[in-house]
Amino acid sequence: MTVPESTYRVQLRPEFTFADAAGIAGYLRELGVGALYASPVLDATPGSTHGYDVVDPTRARPELGGEDARRELSAKLKEAGLGLVVDIVPNHMSVEVPKANRFWWDVLTHGQDSRYAAFFDVDWARGPILLPVLGDDDAVAELSVEDGELAYYDHRFPIAPGTESGTPQEIHERQHYRLIGWRRGNAELNYRRFFDITNLAAVRVEDPTVFAETHGEVLRWVADGDVTGLRVDHPDGLADPGGYFRRLRENAPGAWIVAEKILHPGEPLPQSWPVDGTTGYDALREIAGVFVGPAAEPAFTELANELGVKTGYHRVEAEARRLVTDRILVAEVRRIAALLRDVDAEQARQAVAETMIAFPVYRSYLPEGAAHWAAAIAGARQARPDLAGALTALDAQVRAEPGGELATRIQQTSGMVVAKGTEDTTFYRYTRFAALNEVGGNPDRFGLGVEEFHRLAAEREAGYPAAMTTLTTHDTKRSEDTRARMAVLAEVPGEFAEAVRRWTASHGIDEPSLNLLAWQTLVSTWPIEPARLRDYLDKAAKEAKLRTSWTDHDEAFEAAVAAWPGKVVNDPDVAAFVARIERPGWSNSLGQKLVQLTAPGVPDVYQGTELWDFSLVDPDNRRPVDYAVRRELLERIAGGELPEIDASGAAKLLVVHKALKLRQEHPALFRGYRPLRAEGVAAEHCLAYTRSPDLAVAVTRLPVGLEAAGGWRDTVLPLPDGVWTDVLTGRDATPDLATLFERYPVALLVRGDA
Repeated sequence: MTVPESTYRVQLRPEFTFADAAGIAGYLRELGVGALYASPVLDATPGSTHGYDVVDPTRARPELGGEDARRELSAKLKEAGLGLVVDIVPNHMSVEVPKANRFWWDVLTHGQDSRYAAFFDVDWARGPILLPVLGDDDAVAELSVEDGELAYYDHRFPIAPGTESGTPQEIHERQHYRLIGWRRGNAELNYRRFFDITNLAAVRVEDPTVFAETHGEVLRWVADGDVTGLRVDHPDGLADPGGYFRRLRENAPGAWIVAEKILHPGEPLPQSWPVDGTTGYDALREIAGVFVGPAAEPAFTELANELGVKTGYHRVEAEARRLVTDRILVAEVRRIAALLRDVDAEQARQAVAETMIAFPVYRSYLPEGAAHWAAAIAGARQARPDLAGALTALDAQVRAEPGGELATRIQQTSGMVVAKGTEDTTFYRYTRFAALNEVGGNPDRFGLGVEEFHRLAAEREAGYPAAMTTLTTHDTKRSEDTRARMAVLAEVPGEFAEAVRRWTASHGIDEPSLNLLAWQTLVSTWPIEPARLRDYLDKAAKEAKLRTSWTDHDEAFEAAVAAWPGKVVNDPDVAAFVARIERPGWSNSLGQKLVQLTAPGVPDVYQGTELWDFSLVDPDNRRPVDYAVRRELLERIAGGELPEIDASGAAKLLVVHKALKLRQEHPALFRGYRPLRAEGVAAEHCLAYTRSPDLAVAVTRLPVGLEAAGGWRDTVLPLPDGVWTDVLTGRDATPDLATLFERYPVALLVRGDA
């Protein structure tokens, strides 16, 4: 099996193609990376900036350079000694531009007689496919026939053979689809989609024919040795994730396979999945959490309550999930409820909705994970005792037929409810301390203790040593350095609370949760351009769905939010506060990065984050990366320069380069895991461990508290016998932490001539 020592994620797009990725192969090799990890590379919606909207899984994307450029990239990576990990999207394909997707176009043309009718999860019993693309239902009068196709503004749809004559409206009525107003989609859609995105139609990869057609090209690349690893997007949307991974493994036995599976704290990865681990959100939660001081929780709760921000996490989450079941995924819930036998339709709908609202994890995988299913039923019964009969019937039918359509669809959809209700709604409403509001995060738990971190790291090494670990992805709500600086707020909760009160009095946003989120965002990304902050807050406000949303706009509120950044980004009081937390934030950034790069798992570096990167949620985190600056700094560091810890971020590049090079050149050092414990008055501020007997890692945590208490003083880190050298500085290591951390707040130690 080809397990990379590390990966480097790049976001391919028309402005950064296969050729551009090939152009950084040498830089990545010098940085110490083991494999280039690419966003989806198959043909996608024209102009797509992310590639998750695949339209043709049988060819490399022409806008990235097509097959020839893909081959050249593969050759360049092999020449540099790098693997290639590609992101694949089995759950859905884009139908936004119908003609761009020949499978969908054929289905619209021929209906159930299409050779691709089984490709998409369509409820044919409910009649023609409903396409919610019109401004409103009256817009059907604006249809025309152009070049033998039915046209609505710039949208075109096929005309079924034999139905070409008549008025556009008459032709429309004879097609295998109906164009309807976009607002009807959530309630009436009769094909499964990705979350609430109607232009991403779900694909039935559980069908072996569909799997072969949609995976054949990528699997050919694997067989040819061009692709060494696969990252699988959103497996929770599949009918049978375990069966899918078993088929994928059979067809790619030597590939490194990681699943984008979001694990709740304490939730294990299904042991029947033949994968190497997750894409690392569980590791992110643990690594970021150990740099958050739990003592600040009461102060942040008090501030949130004072400002009017709700602090009952589970109540906020339940309200958000109910919003999803009752207003956003209505069609999906009704389709599931119709499968429940001998229960009143409305009772069935409510029982299904309450069960998904109560899920303690994203989904169950019956018969595996039966305890999670039982917990969901128990939670639904507690919330709605009046639905006892319907819930009993639901539980009985699902348990009796774990492979049946009812069980399958409710499991597929529960993940959508959790993700949409929690990640995309609750995380923008429950803003008490936003550093915890991360994919796979646990916002109601303030931080993670050192001993628990050690236990979880040891478990990863024992169970999934080849799992990916990450701190930043294209889906994170904020980048690692943004989160690291935000974590400093937990060390100065009183100062921050007083500042927020002062700032809110002069420039508050008239919605409490967004107001508190905005101030946390401002200080953690400073100095941020007003336009970037404006776009982020606009998205945050619409995702929260409190004062405005993507579909129902409060124009006056949105205008006020848009004007806010211009009023605050140059505030000297804010600048002075940031100056107070900036250096501790850098310390946190270096600490969590070294931990991620050296702890159990395969570390991924998200594009550009080898320097400071204060990004926010997408599309902000997909901005272009200046590789010329990074090459120049890397050349100096490789030449022996030890940069200062300053705004350039060169110190972070040093840490990334030295750790990755060590993994690249001496992989045997990164095996095993054993805690190291500091001794002395400041011991709690040190996180340390060994991997092999000849490799040790030590980092600083909670740096503000450390400084306030007088520094390291007599605190020591007892090391195993031998002469130890800090790879970062080249200096001999000493147990005295004040000396060990004299230059940098982190240390990467090797013993002897290892």
